Amino acid sequence: MLALKRKKKHEDHVDESWLIPYADILTLLLALFIVLFAASEVNSQKFQEISDSFNKELQGGTGILDNQSAVETFEETSKLAEPNDADPTEGEATTPPEGEEEEEQKIEMTAEEIEQLALAEDYKELAAIQDKVKAYIAERNMEDKLEAELTSKGLVLKIKDGVLYGSGSANLSEDAQMVAEEIGKMLVTDPPRSIFIEGHTDNIPSTSSAFPSNWELSSARAINFMKILLENEELDPAKFSATGFAEHQPIAGNDSEEGRAENRRVEVLISLYSEEQTD
Repeated sequence: MLALKRKKKHEDHVDESWLIPYADILTLLLALFIVLFAASEVNSQKFQEISDSFNKELQGGTGILDNQSAVETFEETSKLAEPNDADPTEGEATTPPEGEEEEEQKIEMTAEEIEQLALAEDYKELAAIQDKVKAYIAERNMEDKLEAELTSKGLVLKIKDGVLYGSGSANLSEDAQMVAEEIGKMLVTDPPRSIFIEGHTDNIPSTSSAFPSNWELSSARAINFMKILLENEELDPAKFSATGFAEHQPIAGNDSEEGRAENRRVEVLISLYSEEQTD
């Protein structure tokens, strides 16, 4: 009787076999939440790269033997899955190639620096013309009759009155025409520059009927000299102008013959600024 009672009590015991699948479900749920949490912390760009890499490698063949490079490639791309790895593209944009860096430095030049650079080139060209004029002066022994001076406005050629014209006349002598023709050759520049011809006299009033005042005399001398220059077809007439200043811009005193001779002159100003800068 005792044995039968014990067997019956054992059969009435509650069945706890349901705990095993329940524990499995909890474990799977925990694993799922861990995976979701980890996925939310991964960089989306890197996650896409990993996904693309897997798709590329898994679709390359039907098995491991069909695509033997899949293992090696996976080892390389799997490094991207590390969430703490630094982005390999970070920092590259801050170091541009050498060519681009030089181009940026050119762009960053100020307008003033560009202008100074252009002026330096213009001074260099005008200095070369000045050397040619000085060589011509030395060859002809005309140091007391012709001067070349580089100023802030450009290169100024000063031709004394006695070299070009007779007293009270605006007509150039034959020697003066040769001088003007030689000077015209030196005025050819690329790009062309503005040329200003200026006529000047002393303070003695003109008594010629053709030139009632020094204004007409100085202007006529400047214009006649300009006409000789423009016989050179390489020169652009649009870049030339002629002006008479009479006795109002002296460079020496008019109280002596030497001073008045200095003031009776024609000046040719070759502008410092080329056509490209004035446009």
